Amino acid sequence: MVMGLAEEPVVIRHTGDPLMPADAVELAKDLDEEWSASDGRLTRTYTFSNFAEALAFVNSVGELAEEVDHHPMISFTWGRVEIEIWTHSIGGLQRGDFVFAARVDKIYEHM
Repeated sequence: MVMGLAEEPVVIRHTGDPLMPADAVELAKDLDEEWSASDGRLTRTYTFSNFAEALAFVNSVGELAEEVDHHPMISFTWGRVEIEIWTHSIGGLQRGDFVFAARVDKIYEHM
C-alpha cells in the first residue's frame, strides 16, 4: 500500500535549500487541485456556510500547527479561510509543507 502525503509525519527542516520548482510541481500533483504552488508558497482557499464553521476549521488547523510546530499564515472571514504554507527559515517549500497541506485537507474533509 502506498502511503499518501496526509499519512506521512510532518517533518520540517530549518536549514538547507527549498525544493527546486520541478520537485514542487511534482509534489503538488499529490495535493487537491485547489492548492496553488507559486513563489515558494502553497495557497488554498476553503469555503464554509458560516462564520462558526470557518472558525472551527481555523482552530483545528491551529491545533495541528502547534502539534507539529509548523505554523501557516491563516486569514479568515465569514465563510472563507485562506491558508498559506511555506517554511520561513529556508525561504520556500520543502516536502513537509506538502505533507502539512495534505493534513489540512484531511481536517477539511472531516468538518
